[in-house]
Amino acid sequence: MIENTLKTWHDLVRSHNPAGLDDLLHDDVVFHSPVVHTPQRGKQITQMYLTAAFHVLFSDEFSYVREVVGEREAVLEFTTVIDGITLNGVDIITWGEDGRITEFKVMVRPLKAVNLIHQMMAAMLKKPA
Repeated sequence: MIENTLKTWHDLVRSHNPAGLDDLLHDDVVFHSPVVHTPQRGKQITQMYLTAAFHVLFSDEFSYVREVVGEREAVLEFTTVIDGITLNGVDIITWGEDGRITEFKVMVRPLKAVNLIHQMMAAMLKKPA
């Protein structure tokens, strides 16, 4: 059981290390990507997308600038800079009673940033594991 889902998530982001995702994600987690049309279902695919995001988004310039937190959900607004493009977005995270994430949705703006993330994530996901 995850005692504090958001603290655990922030610790992973701060360390730039996706190693703890396996414990944090529910087996049936649903991931909504800003660049993929359909929801991605399951821990393995979600872990793959989030691990790629750790490499693409979570630089020293990444920071969460606002949080709206409920009992089992949170909206985390973030900013970062990639290749000189300032990116703004939100992570919408929902978790179950056991503290494991059941849904993770990412929304990003502006369009120029979405296109850049699409290219970078595609390249990262094509790399052999």
